[in-house]
Amino acid sequence: MPGRPSSRPRRPGGLVGFNAAAPAEAVALLLSCCHSLRWAERVAAHRPYPTVEALLAAADEAGYDLSRADLDGALAAESSLPPHPDAPAAARTALRAAHAAYESSFGHAFVISLDGVRPDERLDQVLAGIRSRLGNEPEEERVIAAEELRRLARARLAFRLAPG
Repeated sequence: MPGRPSSRPRRPGGLVGFNAAAPAEAVALLLSCCHSLRWAERVAAHRPYPTVEALLAAADEAGYDLSRADLDGALAAESSLPPHPDAPAAARTALRAAHAAYESSFGHAFVISLDGVRPDERLDQVLAGIRSRLGNEPEEERVIAAEELRRLARARLAFRLAPG
């Protein structure tokens, strides 16, 4: 689906390019990080940012102000990532089952930021995260999912603005 957070618009040339980009281009880049038009427009509207850290702080702040509908839309745009193709078949089966159980319980894909987690630990981290969060009450999980979405958006934005 176009505009999903997994789509990759071209890099705007770091912070300088992001600050100078046309509003629609800046919003498109931001939507690739978090699929909330309100969030993207708010972050884009406050350009120019003096530093990447200031931009990331503004993105965090805007994430805290998402309405229930904005959060629902952003979570609906997320999708569960499959395990690495080299993962054992049993692990792939366990992950598919865990994702299905989570989506059935909460109505959206499981979101977790794996920023800083070693690649060889990611599958275990996701499985453990889903299993621990399946027991949450819906409102409790909504708060956790919102925080994970903010962390994901921050990591995606930092990655998209990084050189190279």
